[in-house]
Amino acid sequence: MDDKTRTELEAAVYRRLVEHLRGRTDVQNIDLMNLAGFCRNCLSNWMKDAADAKGLAMSKDESREIVYGEPYDEWRKKHQKDASAEQKAAFEKSSPKH
Repeated sequence: MDDKTRTELEAAVYRRLVEHLRGRTDVQNIDLMNLAGFCRNCLSNWMKDAADAKGLAMSKDESREIVYGEPYDEWRKKHQKDASAEQKAAFEKSSPKH
């Protein structure tokens, strides 16, 4: 497989992942972090890191809107719930300190 095709496939997979996460608002970021070690915010941070590496101007808010499909504060008001004590404990146990 040539590099161009691989990049196109990777981009398609990323878009499908983001669309899937947009549809699964019932899955909280802390759940994603506890199970997979990354969340929507991680994806948006990686997007910003990639833009920075290319010398492209992108704010944290812009990268989050790309991932969430709307401004982050709006998404949080609609979908984010307070984390339970169990979720917080699992996060503290499993998450690297960064």
